[in-house]
Amino acid sequence: MLTLTSRGRLPAGKLTSSLLVIAIIIGALLGHFAPTRGQWLGDRVDATLLTMIGLLFFSVRLDVLARQASHLRFVIIAIVANFIIVPLIGYGVASLFMSSHPLLMVGLVIYFMSPCTDWFLGFTRLSGGNVALGMALIPINMALQLLLYPVYLQWFTPHTGTVDPQLIGTTLLHWFLLPAIAALTLHHLLRFMLGEQRFEQCLTVADRATPWVIALLVLQIFAGNVAAILAHRYVFAWLLLSVFVFFVLTFVLSEVISRVCRLDYPEHVLLTMTIAARNAPLMLAVTMTALPGQPLIYAALVMGMLVEFPHLTLLRRLLLALMRRQTSASSAIDSPS
Repeated sequence: MLTLTSRGRLPAGKLTSSLLVIAIIIGALLGHFAPTRGQWLGDRVDATLLTMIGLLFFSVRLDVLARQASHLRFVIIAIVANFIIVPLIGYGVASLFMSSHPLLMVGLVIYFMSPCTDWFLGFTRLSGGNVALGMALIPINMALQLLLYPVYLQWFTPHTGTVDPQLIGTTLLHWFLLPAIAALTLHHLLRFMLGEQRFEQCLTVADRATPWVIALLVLQIFAGNVAAILAHRYVFAWLLLSVFVFFVLTFVLSEVISRVCRLDYPEHVLLTMTIAARNAPLMLAVTMTALPGQPLIYAALVMGMLVEFPHLTLLRRLLLALMRRQTSASSAIDSPS
């Protein structure tokens, strides 16, 4: 998972997607042909999780919120879309396609309910969207999805019988609140000590390291749980279809909201990307600690990531084509007859 800072660094989406595929293949092969080594890797995910969590929170910027106070209307629109409408759509899609596979359905619901807090900004910038306003959504999206995580699980997946709200609260405290405080403290301390320019270099290093840490985590998941995952391999075609249908419906949603609310093109792009992109890496970390020993749930989250990058790339092309049509129409109106 990559973060775009105020200087506009782009996320390496293609690199992350390729690393995920390679990690799945290597992890599955290790787990299948060298099960002892695979289990050894699978039993040592805690350090990888903490590293990933630290990198995610280290790159969060809170200072941009005050600068975007004039865009309160858009922020409210994005919150309603991401945390009310989109989870309902996601639950409907997951129920339609995966109701007979409850663990995979739980993984899909978790994937669908969590808006991205990072790489959507890279695609927003590439599409000519409002990146500065998008940065203001990062801490909002992250805080709300962590707070709502146990609520969504209780509402949408009560039949699993695996969710203990008290356990989730304790997990969020020890695995996310405390690491977040430590990472954000380090963030501001290094910014103060190093200065803006040298600190930006630190963020660049963190950005480049993050996809490799995610890939290592995915490799460990598949290495330690390949038997359970392969036992359900024939269901993954339906899972991928579910993700595709979800992306189609959320694109329609973003277009309807943008037209009804008369959003300008930069905000239109931002809304489309924040609705489309999901926060699978963070939710993978939360779920592995809150719901341990559920490889099918984890696999559903990883599979969602594989479809997400091609989808965001296609959205970028569609939005740029829309911008060109709008520009051509404006030029035709302004030109003398």
